[in-house]
Amino acid sequence: MTFAGVHTAIVTPFKNDEIDVSALRALIDRQFEGGVSGVVPAGTTGESPTLSHPEHEELVALTIEAAAGRGLVIAGTGSNSTREAVRLTQAAEKAGASASLQVCPYYNKPSQEGLYQHFKAIASETELPLMLYSIPGRCVVEIAVDTIARLAEECPNVTAVKEAGGNVERISQIRAAAPDGFEILSGDDSLTMPFMLSGASGLVSVASNLIPEVMTGLVKAGLDGDWATAQKIHDRYYPLFSAFLKTAVNPVPIKTALGMAGFIEPGLRLPLVEMEEEPQAELEAALIELDLLS
Repeated sequence: MTFAGVHTAIVTPFKNDEIDVSALRALIDRQFEGGVSGVVPAGTTGESPTLSHPEHEELVALTIEAAAGRGLVIAGTGSNSTREAVRLTQAAEKAGASASLQVCPYYNKPSQEGLYQHFKAIASETELPLMLYSIPGRCVVEIAVDTIARLAEECPNVTAVKEAGGNVERISQIRAAAPDGFEILSGDDSLTMPFMLSGASGLVSVASNLIPEVMTGLVKAGLDGDWATAQKIHDRYYPLFSAFLKTAVNPVPIKTALGMAGFIEPGLRLPLVEMEEEPQAELEAALIELDLLS
């Protein structure tokens, strides 16, 4: 199995503070119609910290059902508790997920040995391929290159990493340290091109919730070595990528944009709140400029 391509970090639509099943199904349909390789439910973009355990398992099962074999379902089943991560991963495996996304444990600030033991314990309790997820801006600690390489060498089902630390140099470092075939995916839409130029094979995308065809076109161009086309796409949509990063934390901007475009009700769960007026106006202007609002 390869992770090459675009995998949408799917938002969790809420209606009356419950999972909006019909909106979720429609959103997933749009992803596969737009050419994505997979979807990632119950990640950061899916507001996983606000989901109860039953909701988490329900969301993964609903996504698997809606995907209907059209692509990968990479279930977000990481946690700052190893036992919880194992339980969620095993539940996702039983439900029929294709793979698991394992975020770096947050808040605990484990050592690199702690990270190694955490991910090794999860890998030993599942047959699912595992994609590590390094995002120091959220988790404070980074999964070190040596730790990634050690896990890839010693755990056959640790096969990829989602890099969301904004450091392009890490791509070359991981490629040099990890075994052949270990895959690296960008975790930032705006860094897709430089990451792929350095050897990443794809993207776990937030923007593809709204523009799946665009992001699949960008990544396909990169995989084909058509950097002129990739650059044109990047340049055109960079203002939107930038607007997604202004002031409000993910997934507030993407849910706001999807709400403006009429795809979902832009409901959030506390402690997340709606965007402030000025960045919301910037986001709306970017959407209008790109003709993304009807």
